[in-house]
Amino acid sequence: MQTKGFILALIAAIFWGVSGNCAQFLFQWRGVNTEWLVTVRMLVSGLTILVYAGTRKELRLWDIWADKRDVLSLVLFALLGLAAVQYTYFAAIRASNAATATVLQYTGPVMIAVYLAARNRTWPTLSTSLAILAATLGTFLLVTHGSFHTLSISGAALFWGLASAVTMAFYNIQPEGLLRRYNTFVVIGWAQVIGGLVFTAVHPPWVLSGSWDVWTWLNLGGVVVLGSLLAFTLYMASVKWVGAQIASLLTCVEPVAAALIAVWWLGVPFFMVDWVGTVCILATVFLLAQPTST
Repeated sequence: MQTKGFILALIAAIFWGVSGNCAQFLFQWRGVNTEWLVTVRMLVSGLTILVYAGTRKELRLWDIWADKRDVLSLVLFALLGLAAVQYTYFAAIRASNAATATVLQYTGPVMIAVYLAARNRTWPTLSTSLAILAATLGTFLLVTHGSFHTLSISGAALFWGLASAVTMAFYNIQPEGLLRRYNTFVVIGWAQVIGGLVFTAVHPPWVLSGSWDVWTWLNLGGVVVLGSLLAFTLYMASVKWVGAQIASLLTCVEPVAAALIAVWWLGVPFFMVDWVGTVCILATVFLLAQPTST
């Protein structure tokens, strides 16, 4: 079972990497609107998850709406967590590429560690301090190629990439209470639907943008089916068999997969300094996974 859990986590990470590149294809080659893609992804994913949860009576699909505080927490998670992290991530891809956006998003775990240290009024551990340094160095190399005078990516790409990391941190911290009281599928499903409905006001899903052919539909499937439904399901299954810590470490394959696919498929230039920056940022996850030490 442990081997199966390893494999499922790795497949989920690869699917997320594929999904980012599919989004880049839709933005850069088919002119699909970012807000439209967020709307469709959230609505389709959320409704599918809720339909599944509705077939499982033990998941208590409607109980989350009985407590006003839980409803408020759910709405905050939906808008400032799930919807925000998806929009900022897609905006970072549109402004740069899937590889850069994904790597920048992985500075999120360091932000979580810093926040927890501040909340608990404790000094960062040695591992956390090293992770902060590694994340800073990695981000510097990725966005400047080692130069103090120029950026190798646009200011918009840097802004949206770091915003994606911030929202990723919020997405992981804010719903702790909800996830203790309700099933993960119920929380994620409702949050996806709420976020999708709000984004419908920004760009309705029935108003198509861009040019549409078989490749547009296939890449949309890559974003919605591979990158949301299947990846999430496989990841949750891996957590069941190997635990959340190991599963989250294995998903570090995602930025590597995103970069390799971007270079191979979309012809994105990724230089040696970019790989060094990527390694530095990924190292932060392993540093943060070390036992607490000072």
